[in-house]
Amino acid sequence: MSMKKTALAHANRLFGLAGAELTSKWELDVLRDRFGGRLEHSYRNTPLPGSATDVLRGDHPRLLDLKARYRDIDLPMVDHSRWQAEFVASDIELRYFRGDNAYVFQYRDFNTDSDFLLSAYYLKSIDRMGLFSRLSEDELFGIYAFPFNNDGLVSRDLLDSIAEIYFLEDNLQLSAGNRLRILDIGAGYGRFAHRMTTAFPETVDVFCVDAVAESTFLSQFYLQFRGVSDRAHVIPLDEINTQLDGQPIDLATNIHSFSECTLSSVCGWLDLLRDHEVRYLMIVPNAEDNGGQRLITLEADHRRIDYRPEIERRGYRLKECRPKFEAPSVQQYGVSPTHYYLFELDA
Repeated sequence: MSMKKTALAHANRLFGLAGAELTSKWELDVLRDRFGGRLEHSYRNTPLPGSATDVLRGDHPRLLDLKARYRDIDLPMVDHSRWQAEFVASDIELRYFRGDNAYVFQYRDFNTDSDFLLSAYYLKSIDRMGLFSRLSEDELFGIYAFPFNNDGLVSRDLLDSIAEIYFLEDNLQLSAGNRLRILDIGAGYGRFAHRMTTAFPETVDVFCVDAVAESTFLSQFYLQFRGVSDRAHVIPLDEINTQLDGQPIDLATNIHSFSECTLSSVCGWLDLLRDHEVRYLMIVPNAEDNGGQRLITLEADHRRIDYRPEIERRGYRLKECRPKFEAPSVQQYGVSPTHYYLFELDA
């Protein structure tokens, strides 16, 4: 990290106490160039497929039903700090839910086109399972995608999924053919479930759950649209305990979600996993100002609390922690670098 970036990081630790943050003029200029002077979410206004326009609307009966049900839920998981109704309404465009928004930062995370291509070349170099051939990108629903080496398109959706799959392959041997049942906590629009069940259609089932009604609505639509809803299942939050009673889960994943939750919400999820004896827990934190080397919450008053002791208190022990990209130069300059964690429940 350069001296300027180091100084900026130290300043942000202090400013964070007041809910403020500094950024460099260069980074602001890049973002203004990208978004025409705007720093909020954006998306590519591409044509929508089929009947998506009729489904992806705020007054759809299914969405209204989910929102009413979620308002009545009495679980700690709905103790939101960031993902309040006003935030969702302002940051998530239902028709273009794969755009540069709170689900998946793209340019907004200070990524440039060259960052995407560097990450793609690195992941291609370690792609012993041929995931670039088995998974593809198509630019639908507002996403930013980039031509890659005449081999198709790449996006953060695709690149993050491949990186996460290889982390799990290295630790749990996905390619060995053993059945794996995954609970994806904070599933968003179903990105991870779509990629996992496409890469391993015969052996992997993913159960998606989210404490935000819009996310449940979008993942139901998206996984059906992608044709994987027979093995990528969406569980509404108010049905989670009933559903898990009959569904033994091998692995829980939380990808860029706990970093945006309160401690009470995180503990609610951890209690759920412990009660159902889920053996493995994979966590991908937001990088924040520590490169993803800390597991911290986001409280309503902007405090950050270390929740790793809560994981260990429930009997989970760290099995593996490593950078998102194991090549140091790619970890420094690749797309949204962070760290990956895998915990295992004590026998």
